[in-house]
Amino acid sequence: MFSTRAIRALAFANRNRSQRFYSRQAGWQRWRKPAVIVGLSAGACGYAIYNYDTAYLVAVSVYRSSVAAKVTFQIAWDYYRNFPDLPPEDSIDDAERQAILKARSDVHLRSAEKVKRALMKNGGVYIKLGQHISAMQYVLPLEWCLTMQALQDQNTASTLQDLDRVVIADTGKSIEQLFSSFDTEPIGVASLAQVHRAVLRETGEEVAVKIQHPMVRTYSDIDIATVSVMFEFIHSVFPNFKFMWLSSEMKNSLPRELDFRNDKHNAEQVAWNFAKHADIPLTVPRMIQASERVLIMEYVRGRRCDDLLYLKQHDIDPQQVSCAIGRVFAEMTYVQGFLHCDPHPGNLFVRPRAKGSAPHGYNFDLVLLDHGLYRQLSSRFRYEYAEMWYALMKGDQDGIKYWSRRLSGTDLYRLFSIILTGQNWSTIEEKSLSRTTAAAQFNMDTLMEQQPDLFQKIIEVLSSVPPVLLLVLKTNDLLRMIDQRLFADQPPTVQHHSQLRLWMRISHYCLLAIRDAREAEIRHKPTTVSVVRVYRLVFNRLGFWFSDMALTLYSALLSIQDVFIRCNLLLSSLFS
Repeated sequence: MFSTRAIRALAFANRNRSQRFYSRQAGWQRWRKPAVIVGLSAGACGYAIYNYDTAYLVAVSVYRSSVAAKVTFQIAWDYYRNFPDLPPEDSIDDAERQAILKARSDVHLRSAEKVKRALMKNGGVYIKLGQHISAMQYVLPLEWCLTMQALQDQNTASTLQDLDRVVIADTGKSIEQLFSSFDTEPIGVASLAQVHRAVLRETGEEVAVKIQHPMVRTYSDIDIATVSVMFEFIHSVFPNFKFMWLSSEMKNSLPRELDFRNDKHNAEQVAWNFAKHADIPLTVPRMIQASERVLIMEYVRGRRCDDLLYLKQHDIDPQQVSCAIGRVFAEMTYVQGFLHCDPHPGNLFVRPRAKGSAPHGYNFDLVLLDHGLYRQLSSRFRYEYAEMWYALMKGDQDGIKYWSRRLSGTDLYRLFSIILTGQNWSTIEEKSLSRTTAAAQFNMDTLMEQQPDLFQKIIEVLSSVPPVLLLVLKTNDLLRMIDQRLFADQPPTVQHHSQLRLWMRISHYCLLAIRDAREAEIRHKPTTVSVVRVYRLVFNRLGFWFSDMALTLYSALLSIQDVFIRCNLLLSSLFS
């Protein structure tokens, strides 16, 4: 038996031990959270130290994705809260309608500016996306297209040290070892690469060196995945937003553009295709050496094809430049089936030369650059596309319906025709696409006023057409933009005549493609009477010749009218 005093002493000791235990436990509870944070931070720092490249890549990828996610949420919320519906025209007065249109335009412009800043902040693939958007005038509001056009020239150059690392990694030699001189200031800076003028050390030849930005390839897969997720998110919020085809196209095209060996192959192919066309003033720089990220090619002097001051200084006629560009791309589209799909003015240069010094007879060469994005057009596609254009020229509604269905897979033939030609349906319906004497006014915003559901219909068409046709549509839009810039300082009638000549050049090559397709069909069609086959071939050729001669005569008439218009303007300015 313990005494009372002993029991009290034991109880007091137990109470002290218990208090010390709970005191230590409370202290651990108080410091556990900071300890965990410190431990995780130390682990993360240790991982980053020993795996710096991977950690840096993850951190930057998260940052780039967060920039894209942030602007996606911002513009989605802006459109949700501030973009007003446009009531039917007869339900509101003109002042209310103009106020609504102004509010819609402000949202378009505000959102486009936010997206442009985000794309410029991320660079690389995102700049490429913005450039693609700038060419989508057949579907997007003008505010978006004009805002994104700035991305054609606003790209950040990589440092010489970064470029040297790329060159060493790809070629095994430094810039100094490869070149006796290398201009530190780039000739041009694009979204994926930049170009410098240099002189080869071995041969002394002046060359242009295209070097890929160091981190473009590293981030490309993550960036494309981020864009795809953002588009899927917007689609889940706005079901009518069906632009997933745009991310799919980037996913298919970008790996080819990032491998500069494809540039070399494509350039050599298109040079071979046009070698037999001495009458077309096309020059393709000779490719010297290519690796995945470094391309060395012949240096060709010149300026952008839409630089009107440069053309004037060298006495080069913008109409001839327009004609040459039209012939080159019509030949690619309807005859050769090997199409350059990125013909913006930065990829089309004009090089002056003495008139008569070349077989083509022009006083300039058209220099085609950046051969990363091409598409092979099948003979079936070229034939159907030619038939569609020829039906549009004739205003043949039955033919338009039939070939539109074959090409686009939808019954929205009127809308498809508008997207394809950039003209109002009334101009096509009246059979005046290539014969009207007044310029047809086409404005996507006006059409959307008249048809509030037009945007959804356009998206339906674009989500239905084959991917190759989307790139052809983009190419068409870029060529129309170049043509407009070449005639920007001309009288309205001359501008419109340039548009008519563009239609007639297209008509010529459509007739050529249709003639060859029908001729092949006649030759392969079994018949026991050879005279019948010869008759059909001759009749097919004569039909093409008569139709083409009519186009040639009309084009000559327009040129004569243009001369008289310019002479009248000159005389008016002299005697005013």
